[in-house]
Amino acid sequence: MRWMNYHHLLYFWTVAREGTIARACEKLLVSQPTVSGQLKALEQAVGRPLFDRSRRTLALTDMGQTVYRYAEEIFTLGRELEDVVRDRPVDRPLRLNVGAADALAKPIVRRLIEPALGLPQPVHIVCQEGKPEPLLAQLAMHEFDVVLTDAPATPGVRVRAYSHLLGECGVTFFAAASLAAKYRKRFPKSLDGAPMLLPMPNAHLRRSLDQWFDEQGLQPEVRGEFDDTALAKEFGLAGAGVFAAPSVIENEVCRQYGVRVVGRTDEVRERFYAISVERKLKHPAVLAICETAREKLFG
Repeated sequence: MRWMNYHHLLYFWTVAREGTIARACEKLLVSQPTVSGQLKALEQAVGRPLFDRSRRTLALTDMGQTVYRYAEEIFTLGRELEDVVRDRPVDRPLRLNVGAADALAKPIVRRLIEPALGLPQPVHIVCQEGKPEPLLAQLAMHEFDVVLTDAPATPGVRVRAYSHLLGECGVTFFAAASLAAKYRKRFPKSLDGAPMLLPMPNAHLRRSLDQWFDEQGLQPEVRGEFDDTALAKEFGLAGAGVFAAPSVIENEVCRQYGVRVVGRTDEVRERFYAISVERKLKHPAVLAICETAREKLFG
């Protein structure tokens, strides 16, 4: 069995934390050739470079970032072990690593994760946004405890994962006050020809909206397509057009962006999922997220 050389890992972790080899040498009280040799030995053991040496400053590669996250956990546990054996009090927060699909509105992500902060034990949340496929790949490598998305994991994704439905809701259409007053009358027929700010064509909400427009016989004028839901809301506030968001955050959208409601529909459904590598959830914070979403947020 091959064993990781934790001495090499300690030198790498220190360099990554300090930002330069020189500062790491001061911290470790060793010479620069010693540190450089330890880093080279670790990279040979890993089989891939951990630092991008094409830049002037030290920068971690993707693999370097992964190794650093594990090293951080390892040495944090090491310090905790030392406290335990020396009978010192240990108050280590529960760590929750969350991946959030960038298609989700920020208020939704916050409200989904918020129950984790209400646990009796302190919780340290690490949240990373991105496209669902890369997030699920990281989930498979156990870099996340859960991934929050607006769609279940599809069979085409080569990751063994389980999709837990958190709940669903209709959508609300919003616009700046002047536009909202205009298009509120005769909603939804008023949306025919209305300036519309939509998600990108590959987004789940976009496909649902397009289908609903077809069913209603509506042809809105697409004024913008956005990958970032927050940016679409900013353009909506500026009066560029009408945009849609989950009805469950209707009050927050109006309050945060100063927009008004144009109309609502339950025929377009937004669904939200917690995706994990385990069929039965065990992480206390993930359990709190799922239970609160089902019982309160969408209940």
